[in-house]
Formats: sequence, structure tokens, C-alpha cells
Amino acid sequence: MIKAVIFDLDGTLLNTIEDITDSLNIALTACGFRTRTVEEARSFVGSGVSALIRRALSGAAGAERRFDRVKARYMQEYSGRQAVKTKVYEGLIPAIDELRAMGLKTAVLSNKPHEDTLKTVSHFFTAARFDLVLGQREGVPPKPDPASLLEMMKTLNASAEECLFVGDSDIDMLTAANAGVRKIGVTWGFRRRDVLEAGKADHIVDDAASIVKIAGAGR
Repeated sequence: MIKAVIFDLDGTLLNTIEDITDSLNIALTACGFRTRTVEEARSFVGSGVSALIRRALSGAAGAERRFDRVKARYMQEYSGRQAVKTKVYEGLIPAIDELRAMGLKTAVLSNKPHEDTLKTVSHFFTAARFDLVLGQREGVPPKPDPASLLEMMKTLNASAEECLFVGDSDIDMLTAANAGVRKIGVTWGFRRRDVLEAGKADHIVDDAASIVKIAGAGR
């Protein structure tokens, strides 16, 4: 019986890629590196800020020496740019409200830094829409390590069999698999359908209403 539905944030609940790309390019330019396209940035995200910066600097001269400077500037820019172009994907708010009306718990688990995750979620969603929100925290390994997801399940008092994890990437699919949780891949995010198929998603959906149907069928 499904008790909880846990969502990834970037590419699953929110289309954040333009704000991420703009912040990244400001940081890269300020530190003397070439800018990246939205499509390039789309392939860089999903594993946390450090991975994003390393991928953006890949192959550039002086990348390691200036890594900390680029990361710090990115964090500074993104902290004030999280809601400039970012939007909630179509149908997600009604879907979350319907899940909660069904008596299910809902939560957000992101590799975005914890404070940024809290700030972004609180801006786009009311506090009543989620029982728990966790981002990347110091000392806790990022997804696909299952530590945060297992912690979240314990807090929500829901076993692996009682949870669904919803995400848009191979990282999300692997995270759910590592925790033994059934996984739903969404096609509107930052990765292609074939990536979700390769990640062995239990379900692949093209619209938010399908998440509700899957959760309802598991009750």
C-alpha cells in the first residue's frame, strides 16, 4: 500500500534550467571561462553543485585551480536567481493536492544545496503541500547514494514498499533502486526517455495526472 510519494526537484517539479544556466554562465565569465548552452547545462545537472561546476569546467585550462572561485560565484548568483525564469511544470500542483487529498504524504529530495532547496520550494509551493523537504547537506552523500532517501522514509514512517520516488534522471532512478523503492520517471525533465528506460524506471509518465493514477492504484 502506497503511503508516500517523494519527488526530485529540478527537472521534476520545477523547470529550473534557465536560471541555473544563467547563474553558471555569469560565474564562468567572471572567472575567465567560456559560457555553456542550456542544452549543455541540462546534461551537467543532477549530481549536485560541485559536479555541475566540474562538468562545466571539463577540459578547460586552470579549471582545478579556479574551481572554488567558480563554485562560490555560482552559489552567489543562483541564491538571487532561483525564481527569475523558473516555473512549476504543468499539472504538478493539482497532482500534489490530489495525492494529499488521498491521504498520502508528499516530500521533496534534491541534490540542490539544502538551503537553496528550502528557499525554492517555499517560493513555488505552500508549506502544506509537503511533509518534508531535504536538499544536499554537509556530511551526507548526494543521490544516488540512498542515505537521504532512507532517512526521509524513516521520518515519513513509510517502508520501501510503501513509497514511490518520482524523478527525471538516471540519478533519480538509481537512487530509488538503491533504496528498494519503486521509481517513476517523468519525460518532461532534463533527460530523455531512453535514459529513464536504461535506468529501469518502473513507470514512465508524460503527465502529472499519471503519477496520481499510479499512486492510487497502489493503495
